[in-house]
Amino acid sequence: MSKSAKQLLERLASWPEEDIEKLEHAARQIEAWRSGEYDATEDELRAIDDAIVQLDRGEVATNAEVRAAFAKFRSA
Repeated sequence: MSKSAKQLLERLASWPEEDIEKLEHAARQIEAWRSGEYDATEDELRAIDDAIVQLDRGEVATNAEVRAAFAKFRSA
């Protein structure tokens, strides 16, 4: 473990409980990511559902449209 990580762990004792809970949540997400497992949050699942609806309606730009938009902005 790096020196800075050890120092951070020592400072955790002075953190408010709410912040420690946030850190625990983040650490669990990292562990899940490292193991190949991931449980999406309600917000993430809602965003996926919204994106599917947009795709079904044809509201999402094609790759060509995205490239054209970026080219337009680059030349401005």
